[in-house]
This record gives sequence, structure tokens and C-alpha cells, in this order.
Amino acid sequence: MTLRQILTEPNSMLRQKSTPVQIVDKDVQSLMDDMLETMYAAPGIGLAAIQVGVPKRIIVLDINHKEGSKKPMFFVNPEIIEKSKNNSTYEEGCLSVPGQFAEIERPDRCNVKYLDYYGQPKEIKAEGMLATCIQHEMDHLEGILFIDYLSKLKKTMIIKKLSKQKKTIERIVV
Repeated sequence: MTLRQILTEPNSMLRQKSTPVQIVDKDVQSLMDDMLETMYAAPGIGLAAIQVGVPKRIIVLDINHKEGSKKPMFFVNPEIIEKSKNNSTYEEGCLSVPGQFAEIERPDRCNVKYLDYYGQPKEIKAEGMLATCIQHEMDHLEGILFIDYLSKLKKTMIIKKLSKQKKTIERIVV
């Protein structure tokens, strides 16, 4: 397993739509293993393949690992087949938008069909934080970041701040 670099906004690749996975093979499984290791190291609770520069419809999640027990979930070609009409609000952050958080409203439940780590078709009924995380990560597959739900002013301020941080980091001489 290999730690991969997480792309941060602004980066045009993060705005790219991801393509479906044709077959879940050893290469896809290896990518998912790398993604999981990268997510845990960051630390985060979800990661989409596009965030590590691979425009494939793959996400990994583990909303339990912060409590000590790891329960990783792998979603290949996830598709929301039903969303609740009721919404909930969570304060979201993102490994590709470091240090920034905002309250985002999303459907509080969703049903998702996907292929698992072994390429087997599955369906899950998610609610609460799991539903929010799945929707957040699936947004990445469409080139959408959580900051896109904010007002234009807030979004612009966050992107400017991130651009400055990138330039500062790139200027460090060792």
C-alpha cells in the first residue's frame, strides 16, 4: 500500500467528472487500498479517487475509525437510487479543502447501489452522517466540492485563502 498525494483546491482535476470502472480487478483493489491508507493518514473519514488524481468512480469511507474500530467501506460506481425529502445539516470539511468547514444541508437518508471491493453488486440504505458522507464523496465524482454549496462570496474567500496557502508552501526552501 502506498500513501498518495491528496489534491487540494484550486486544482482543475478536482472539477473533472470521474468515469465508471469497467471491472474491479487487482489494480482497482490496490487503488482502493492506497486510498484507504491515505484517508486514514490524512486523517479523514472519506476519500474519492479523483482526490488522489484518479478520475474513476470510486470512493472509500470509514465513519467509525475515529472511535478506534476501523470499518472501511468501498464503493465502486456508486449511484444514488433514492433520496429522502427531509434534510439534515452537518458541518462538513474536506481533505481537498484543508482547514475549511461549513454547515451543508443534504438529504438525511439515501439508498445507494454500488459494487463492493470484490466487484459484487450491493445496495445500502444510509442515514445520518453516513448518508452525508456518501453524498459528499459522490459529489467529488461529479467535480463538485462542498464549498460549491456556499454563497459566491464565501466560496471565493476560501479559494483565495487556499491559493495563498499553496503559494506559501511552494516557496519553502529547505
